[in-house]
Amino acid sequence: MTDVQRGGRVALVTGASRGIGAATARLLAARGMRVAVNYRSSREEADDVVASITAAGGQAMAVRADVRDQTAVLGMVEQIRAALGDVEVLVHNALIPYVVKSFDEITWDELGGKLEEEMRSAFLITKAVVPGMTRRGYGRIVYLGTVLSRQPRAGMIALGISKAALSQFARYVARAVAFYAGDDSGFITGTTAPVNGGLAMD
Repeated sequence: MTDVQRGGRVALVTGASRGIGAATARLLAARGMRVAVNYRSSREEADDVVASITAAGGQAMAVRADVRDQTAVLGMVEQIRAALGDVEVLVHNALIPYVVKSFDEITWDELGGKLEEEMRSAFLITKAVVPGMTRRGYGRIVYLGTVLSRQPRAGMIALGISKAALSQFARYVARAVAFYAGDDSGFITGTTAPVNGGLAMD
């Protein structure tokens, strides 16, 4: 009997102790996946998410790691592998802190720092899970972005630019893991899908 038959695919959702990440973790669990709920500092909230999943009959575990820290990321992925198996689905949702300032006010350290940390976290978490996806012959990688990467808003330059870079990074990552994809999405690679409730219609 395969791991999938025993309990579904293994999913890791970063920044899953609250908000969209928590909702995603709950939904994936409801769809039959075994979910690792990543958090950095909100242990109690992460535990609440896990408790709600298990109460509904799902399987989940809370895993602590700052996704900007390579050692922490590698340790987290190994912890998940030991408890649940190789990560087969990654939803990278963790919010990297940023300043809300205009271009006139922002410094390079503030802008460049956000850009560097956004890309570092995506790079580290992706590098950590791809070997397991290779072993399993299956992988799905999803990065959460923002419409602000295409439609600027006052004070949001740091977030917008860093997410624009992440969108481009996703295209190259998709090429690297595209041959693992199967099922209905087997021919969908290197794309981004806007989910903005009608805010942008282009």
